[in-house]
Amino acid sequence: MEQVGEVEVIIPGEEERNAPHCAHGPAVLFQVMCRGERSGKRFYACSACRDRKDCNFFQWENEKVSEERVRAREEQNRLKRPSFTHSEYCTRFREFVSLPLDQRRFCVDCQLLLLPAEWSAHASHQALSDDITVARLRRPSLLLRALENKKSNAQYLFADRSCHFLLDVLSGLGYQKVLCIGTPRLHELIKIRSREDKTHTMKSLLLDIDFRYSQFYTQDEFCHYNMFNHHFFDGKEAVEVFLDFLTEEGGNKVVMVADPPFGGLVKLLGHTFSKISHMWRSLQGTESSVSEMPMVWIFPVLL
Repeated sequence: MEQVGEVEVIIPGEEERNAPHCAHGPAVLFQVMCRGERSGKRFYACSACRDRKDCNFFQWENEKVSEERVRAREEQNRLKRPSFTHSEYCTRFREFVSLPLDQRRFCVDCQLLLLPAEWSAHASHQALSDDITVARLRRPSLLLRALENKKSNAQYLFADRSCHFLLDVLSGLGYQKVLCIGTPRLHELIKIRSREDKTHTMKSLLLDIDFRYSQFYTQDEFCHYNMFNHHFFDGKEAVEVFLDFLTEEGGNKVVMVADPPFGGLVKLLGHTFSKISHMWRSLQGTESSVSEMPMVWIFPVLL
């Protein structure tokens, strides 16, 4: 049996266009060095999950995959997609908020806002039906169960106090637009503060791999996104929203705030954030003297 040595991430180049896809978007190329061999072996694996129990995608770099296996893989990816499109989630949300308060239910097991016609299908599930007000729906991070798998989502959310401190600092520096990558609580507090104080409005766009937020935000407020491979699950439409948000018009300065999952591959994140910064720079006028997009990158620290 070969003794496996160090595994290294190969930063995507032109080959990323031909990378196979798993349920989390384009796979990432890795290289593993086996002791006793001069050259390493390259393979594709999931960008977002670091445990094959969560995503078992694996393919050698030059492996020839049969059409039957490709179709099976595509079907598997399709089955792992959200139950509704983002547009359908938005339609459901509008219908949900129009319901009387005593008819609003949230399925805890499925993490889904329920419409009356769906109650019977979720009858055996745990559900919340107490006081699901509009104010509560504006704080989805408190309603949804945090995804705490340390090998994938590792969703540890900011405290409100930390969010308000960060927003005060960013506002003081003159930023009017915040690109929130993996920071859902920061995003929702930006929206709440802008509603409460019309004189100091700040805009935000949330990019997050947790599709459940599609239930609460429009396509202009949220994009289902994988920060490890810069993949937008809703394709060109979401990319256009993203690029439009990066454009600084009327002096609206943009800053990126990112809170990656604990244990995420920093090399991949650095590549993604550099790509975003390059896109931001290309969208600004020639009079801009800033070469890189302003950014706050938060690293989790265990004490």
